[in-house]
Amino acid sequence: MAPEEVTITVRLIRSFEHRNFKPIVYHGVNLDQTVKEFIVFLKQDVPLRTSLPPPFRNYKYDTLKIIHQAHKSKTNELVLSLEDDDRLLLKEDSTLKAAGIASETEIAFFCEEDYKNYKANPISSW
Repeated sequence: MAPEEVTITVRLIRSFEHRNFKPIVYHGVNLDQTVKEFIVFLKQDVPLRTSLPPPFRNYKYDTLKIIHQAHKSKTNELVLSLEDDDRLLLKEDSTLKAAGIASETEIAFFCEEDYKNYKANPISSW
């Protein structure tokens, strides 16, 4: 059976506080690869994208979280929802398909430390 390949959008989040993010669309993503393999691919691909400003290309991304799935409701958060981490944060040992990724899914790629700091004190961003 051929591996299932889909189109997904990866939102690179540079700063939660200042709401700096850039989306990148990836076509032909293999859902049978692990989340860890996809993170390694992103870490290799993002620095090579000359269309991105240097602060986005050279940032220390390390975590993926589902933002939105096709045909489901969206959150009102401007950058990333702070809820449902146990369900939406992708675990490195699972495959993309098992983690809930499907065609037209939008996921965030960010630094876990920045996310925890923002989650602990989200009011500071206003």
